[in-house]
Amino acid sequence: MTETTADMPQLRTEFDFELPSGYLDSDGALHRQGRMRLATGRDELSPLIDQRVRENPAYLGIVLLSLVITRLGTLPRIDASVIEGLLATDLAYLQNFYRAINDLNGETSTVACPACGTQFAIPTGSGLGES
Repeated sequence: MTETTADMPQLRTEFDFELPSGYLDSDGALHRQGRMRLATGRDELSPLIDQRVRENPAYLGIVLLSLVITRLGTLPRIDASVIEGLLATDLAYLQNFYRAINDLNGETSTVACPACGTQFAIPTGSGLGES
């Protein structure tokens, strides 16, 4: 029997988050709400040729997060310098969020949208940059 589109779980590729503390920009504005997209194979591989990662492998997480975070408050651009400027609690939060949405341990949970009731699977997991 073939599944119809209505029978298949929806694939979400972007997930909203709220930082515990927030990023304070040079103008003094605090940015807490953001969005992260699922990582691609290219996202996982391209930091490996980044000179900053080659010189300091611990920098991998910074570069990787700068690639997959698509929005943070009203910032026009998210790059490694923004991720470097996060407080440790926010950086840890984003690393855990990355692991969870990218299903790095293979477990998923089914949740329902509180507004419309649509059910979809969200990944839960661990392993930032360890695919």
